[in-house]
Amino acid sequence: MGLLNGKTALITGAARGIGKAIALKFASEGADVAFTDLEINEAALQTVRELEAFGHKVKAYASNAADFEATQQVVAQVTADFGRIDILVNNAGITKDGLVMRMSEQQWDAVIAVNMKSAFNFLHAVVPVMARQRSGSIINMASIAGQTGNPGQVNYAASKAGLIAMAKSVAKEMGSRGIRANAIAPGYVITEMTEGLPQAVKDEFVKLIPLGRGATVEEIANTALYLGSDLSSYVSGQVIAVNGGMYC
Repeated sequence: MGLLNGKTALITGAARGIGKAIALKFASEGADVAFTDLEINEAALQTVRELEAFGHKVKAYASNAADFEATQQVVAQVTADFGRIDILVNNAGITKDGLVMRMSEQQWDAVIAVNMKSAFNFLHAVVPVMARQRSGSIINMASIAGQTGNPGQVNYAASKAGLIAMAKSVAKEMGSRGIRANAIAPGYVITEMTEGLPQAVKDEFVKLIPLGRGATVEEIANTALYLGSDLSSYVSGQVIAVNGGMYC
């Protein structure tokens, strides 16, 4: 018996990286998985094929998570296709780094729209579904940057701090309906994106981590599994830092 048997998860931005790892972990534990990405390209189709190997229902949806109306439509379609939504993972995110005095308005707006407004859009659409069920688990993918700040990332750090505050607020608003909301704050994670960084930059990151290495995407997915499953049935409004002791 998987930890998520009978549950349906909706994950945003899950064609690759951490989102994909969470989708695979959830499917391996018995969940049906719906996921979104900006477009259904070969990477998204490959993710679908990998998820289908677990024998559960899978469907990918093209969606601009930062578009309010598009989000309403895609959540309505997911609800129609799957019948319920038990877990929402707000994972969609981008970076557009720059020092604050040089950061353009477009860089600020784009990151806030994709990282934070998209989470609001999905919360607005999914919470009523969960309220009717009188159960649900919401997971916002935040970041260590949202806890500590980070030079050159005032937009990204602000968006991730916002995701933490949103999870805490929803936990207080919706607890009476059986809905839990939490955030995960990863530190340095080994992904395709971070693997492209210069080795000297990666070495500097590792020096700051007491465990002496970056996290794997599977380790982040394991934390999402805990929060999505009934193992965390009394955990709500919390931020779980998965950073190897980098910030505690």
